[in-house]
Amino acid sequence: MSIQRVREYLEQFGAAERIREFAQSTATVELAAQAAGVEPGRIAKTLSFKLEEERTLLIVAAGDAKVDNSKYKSTFGGKAKMLTAQEAEERIGHAVGGVCPFGVKEGVEVYLDRSLERFATVLPAAGSSNSCIELTLPELEKFSGAKGWVDVCKLPQA
Repeated sequence: MSIQRVREYLEQFGAAERIREFAQSTATVELAAQAAGVEPGRIAKTLSFKLEEERTLLIVAAGDAKVDNSKYKSTFGGKAKMLTAQEAEERIGHAVGGVCPFGVKEGVEVYLDRSLERFATVLPAAGSSNSCIELTLPELEKFSGAKGWVDVCKLPQA
């Protein structure tokens, strides 16, 4: 089970007990925000992409942000191609709805999008479609093993 793998992975940081599980689904940004009682932007959604055929990228972004295709292409040198649900589970090890940057398969590259920087804490999923964990940005960076910060998203117009 994916959440168990995340729990075991987060034990090394002393954070496994901080995973929150809900009776309702947290599979979308809106559902997760309702369950956790936070604004949708604070939900750290993990978007999964393939670059060429062999690279798997995860971009953790604010819940209200959208990928900007030109920024993505400029940053990664290729078109943004999202993984299918089946590809996500095979390549990452988490099912859609619970995809997160923790306890992922070997070779998966994790990046954090600058859209998250306006929040003190964010809430990424924890491996299931009814879980999350609240983390500071330094914790998210450390726990995810992120390769770095990128600017590949755009925020909604105010």
